Amino acid sequence: MTAMQWFVLAVFVATFLGLIKFQKVPERVFFASTLTCLFASIVSTQDILYNAVNPGLVTLLLLVLCSFTFERTSVLRKLSNILISGSKVKSTLRTLLSAAFASALMNNTAVVASLINTIKNNTLINPGKLLLPLSFVAILGGTLTLVGTSTNLLVNSLYIEQSGQPLQFFDFTLVGGSALLVCFFVIVLRAGSLPNIAEEALQTKEYLLEAEIAEYSALIGKTVEENGLRNLDSIFLVEVVRKGRLISPVTPEEVLQPKDKLIFTGDITKVLTLQQFDGLTLFAEQDGLLRDNLTEIVIKPDSSVIGKSLKSAGFRARFDAAVVAIRREGETLSGKLGEIVIQSGDFLVLAVGSDFSSRTNLSKNFYILSGHKPDNMLSGWRDKLTVAGFFITIGVSVFTSISLLKCLMFYVALLVFSGCLTINEIKRRFPLEIWMIVLSALTLAKAMENSGLATVMAENVEQLLDGKSIYVAFVMIFVLSLLVTELVTNNAAAALIFPIAYNIALGLDASPLPFVMAVAFAASGSFISPYGYQTNVMVYNAGNYRLTDFVKFGIPVSFTYSLVVLVMIPLVFPFY
Repeated sequence: MTAMQWFVLAVFVATFLGLIKFQKVPERVFFASTLTCLFASIVSTQDILYNAVNPGLVTLLLLVLCSFTFERTSVLRKLSNILISGSKVKSTLRTLLSAAFASALMNNTAVVASLINTIKNNTLINPGKLLLPLSFVAILGGTLTLVGTSTNLLVNSLYIEQSGQPLQFFDFTLVGGSALLVCFFVIVLRAGSLPNIAEEALQTKEYLLEAEIAEYSALIGKTVEENGLRNLDSIFLVEVVRKGRLISPVTPEEVLQPKDKLIFTGDITKVLTLQQFDGLTLFAEQDGLLRDNLTEIVIKPDSSVIGKSLKSAGFRARFDAAVVAIRREGETLSGKLGEIVIQSGDFLVLAVGSDFSSRTNLSKNFYILSGHKPDNMLSGWRDKLTVAGFFITIGVSVFTSISLLKCLMFYVALLVFSGCLTINEIKRRFPLEIWMIVLSALTLAKAMENSGLATVMAENVEQLLDGKSIYVAFVMIFVLSLLVTELVTNNAAAALIFPIAYNIALGLDASPLPFVMAVAFAASGSFISPYGYQTNVMVYNAGNYRLTDFVKFGIPVSFTYSLVVLVMIPLVFPFY
């Protein structure tokens, strides 16, 4: 290989390692690779600008904006109200099938978020038996159509750049439907093996609270036991932060001092019991908000507060709210509440002000699970227009020769002119991270092509498989994508493996489509790790599952999914 080819290969490997190291910011890792290729003159500014307006990428961006508007309609709210009633079996099937098919047309994260509270609050089926299956069927439902998951749309963007032809709306349906059908039976049959979650466990969610002892407090100079802090109702004193020093565990004989920060954990609904203690001020009360006006939220992946501490995130200025408590499954939080850095999937309890519900930036930053709902939900004729317009847009693109991109342009224009979607909302909701990932992936693929690395890679794979079945290469791409998606995000995995898969197909003189589909389906097949997919993180938190619950329940589903997909793809998309 030439020096340039070795350099591009090094950039590719560095990108992969960077995605593992910096999983929270894949867009920055990808864009750093793009700038490196531009600096080395492997790609030109014209290449990057051309990729920035790739038709598949523009389609993806428009669909994200449309899905944001669709989330604000009454569809999911009405759906959640009719799911659990009658027998356990019918309710389970109704809930899981509804979630699967809803995920085929809208963001599966929104579907899961809207159904979590319905499942947790029902008295018919133990939530532990339903929350994890809900996440899995939502993932499977997303593989049914082109718009079911951003991964499919991302792969479509890359495929358009390479082949000049878009993937069709129902290209994924036969394979995805087969996987859903078989895996659905596995999920339902094994749901009984999931642990029952006690009612107390669902309520006592190990939220972390902070309270500070004022200088005038009557608690000062007395021990923890003398102050009655050992026998609180469902709230436990776990740490004391004193002058930057952490005291843990806290003994009953510990004497409290002025400005001590007391760190509690336990049932957030019992927070009002702290009112009985003189001079004990909650973290939220520093912002002057009432602590009995509580709203529970979960942080979205694209939230603007991710990576910031609770203190520096400025909840009062942004949302007219203050953080009362935080919870993160899989990690024991410790120390001062204000210094905890917010991550995607964190559950927060907010004390909200009177202006909270009218803030227009709520839906961009988090899903509201309980408490005060935002005022910007659609209703009346705008609600009906948004829903009908979405289905008409999809229908026209499927049954006529008009492209999905053109249909979406008219649909977004209709939403803007009718007031269902505002320009400010478009600015706030523009998926910059996805745009950067796809743009960079297209640029990396172009760098591999310009340097000749793609050709060398294809020739080497052809020699390696000499005399062997092309199916071996196909399985290798699927397994590689499946492993990578457990290490990095699903979109990053698809963006990284796509150029390898496409060029291997060309080197073997085979149709690229089965390899492209292998990447798309494998990148969405995250069933073992609770951190591999956003819906998994959400139910992991909401259901108080353990890691072993995920592994034991997920391995059979992952194995079944892989087997069905590896059999179906070559049947639907032949190699030659």
